[in-house]
Amino acid sequence: MPYEFKHTRRVEFAETDMAGIVHFSNFFRMMEAAEHAFFRSLGFTIHGLEDDTTLGWPRVSAACDYRAPLRFEEEVEIHLVVAEVRSRSIRYQFIFRKVGDGTEVARGSVAAVCATVDKTTGKLVPVLIPDRIRAKISAAPPELLRTPAAA
Repeated sequence: MPYEFKHTRRVEFAETDMAGIVHFSNFFRMMEAAEHAFFRSLGFTIHGLEDDTTLGWPRVSAACDYRAPLRFEEEVEIHLVVAEVRSRSIRYQFIFRKVGDGTEVARGSVAAVCATVDKTTGKLVPVLIPDRIRAKISAAPPELLRTPAAA
């Protein structure tokens, strides 16, 4: 079962600040894009219908530590690792490395809960991860998981 995925992309000008360095907030967008690509690689979508109910994955936790600058036009590999799969949630770790020299530029994590919107109240309601999704995603072996280093 898949527990890791690698997604490569080029830094766009709009993602950078005045110094030409990726703005910190864009690392969160890149983590989300890697997660979406991971789901697509398994034949799923991150937002869709399941038994006539719309499922989504709202974030309950997100963090990112920055190690080196990433600049306009550089290519970055985002390594997604499934850290934990629970009955209603998935926790991911992300390692960002420059393509070419392998410099680690950032390390992040995201926890997302499988949820639907209650049709009467409009509130998000956590639900069990559908079996067809759980059957294709597993947590990585402990030796693959990275412990964030102190800042």
